[in-house]
Amino acid sequence: GFGAGSPATQVVIAGVFGALGCNLGSIPAYEIGAWGGRPAVERFGKYIWLNRGHLDMAHRFFERHGGAAVFIGRLLPVVRTFIALPAGIAEMNRTRFHIYTFAGSLPWCLGLAFLGFKLGEHWTTLGAYFHRFDLVIGLVLLGGVLWFVISHLRQRKQS
Repeated sequence: GFGAGSPATQVVIAGVFGALGCNLGSIPAYEIGAWGGRPAVERFGKYIWLNRGHLDMAHRFFERHGGAAVFIGRLLPVVRTFIALPAGIAEMNRTRFHIYTFAGSLPWCLGLAFLGFKLGEHWTTLGAYFHRFDLVIGLVLLGGVLWFVISHLRQRKQS
């Protein structure tokens, strides 16, 4: 049931507070992006193959699809941690950013709260299995970085 102290109520409360924590935790990254991200990329971006065109493209993307990008990004491991910075750089509307951050974080936090409740004392035993996903996520990120570097080197060679 959903009585005041029921497990279901506790899971929902934990999920809501977790999603609120995601919002609070995303404020510094969003603000860094909004206040200094664009000038920093314009000044130093050439060292990581980013330019004003990339910024303009990201700005247009967040104008059109920012809500969906933040919502979906908050549902994905790893991506959820970094979505605030590009949203800030692209100057996504703060209110919309926080609404979509909360909406995308809530299922994630509810899922973690539910898992924590269900797995309870077995969490330390299961931790070893979850660490295997760290390697997969790391390899996917490494692959993305390698693709980015190789495609820019090829593009540079063709120019």
